[in-house]
Amino acid sequence: MQFRSGAVGDIPAIAAIERASASRFLDIGMVEIANDDPTPGAVLLERIGQYRLFVAVDAKPIAYVIFGLVDDQLYIEQIDVDPEYTGKRIGAALIGLVEERARKEGRQGLLLSTFRDVPWNAPYYRRLGFTDIADAALSPALVQIRQEHIERGLDETRRVFMRKPLKLDSTSNQR
Repeated sequence: MQFRSGAVGDIPAIAAIERASASRFLDIGMVEIANDDPTPGAVLLERIGQYRLFVAVDAKPIAYVIFGLVDDQLYIEQIDVDPEYTGKRIGAALIGLVEERARKEGRQGLLLSTFRDVPWNAPYYRRLGFTDIADAALSPALVQIRQEHIERGLDETRRVFMRKPLKLDSTSNQR
């Protein structure tokens, strides 16, 4: 298996991975998530152009992560692993790549938003060193992301924003 930056040719595989991964939500009764549309191709193209999309490849793409910049931190917008490859720490490896990028860019941390009680969501990220951000401590940018989630039909009462602070070393590029 190898990890690399995403390419335009990966977009159909990324959509298929996202759909397959979302199907896991059917098992816990979250039909609306299972039926949600995949990330729009325009967003994927933008992230590819910004070098903010990584894929894991095992003969074909099997997992990916897309991330942007929020509050001078890297914000994990979406991460999915083909269900046939779960349990192999591929998601953790992709997050590790985002963390490396954040360190190189001199960022202070990683951010994400996820479901509070879904086992492969917030509990998983806590094991990777993320901690919950209290609603009262959300920045205006995170409040805006929450509003966008609500407009998409996500139940934000079931979600939590999380942060993983990063200690920067002397090799980090300070902007």
